[in-house]
Amino acid sequence: MADMSFQTGRRITLEHIAEETGIHRATLSKLASPKSYNTTTDNLDKLCKFFGCSWAEIAEYLPDIDPSAKD
Repeated sequence: MADMSFQTGRRITLEHIAEETGIHRATLSKLASPKSYNTTTDNLDKLCKFFGCSWAEIAEYLPDIDPSAKD
């Protein structure tokens, strides 16, 4: 969002992204939070189309942490 705001010279809000993508604002808020949130590939596609980017630029794979595993 910050990159797009800088490039376009205008503030990009979650409300604007919600209107443009059809993704509910609450879902966008959850995606933007530091805690992990599961979403659909459809939402990732919509966000990539809006931002003109790839999945790798907006999502990251984090493997499950096994609490019983020893270092």
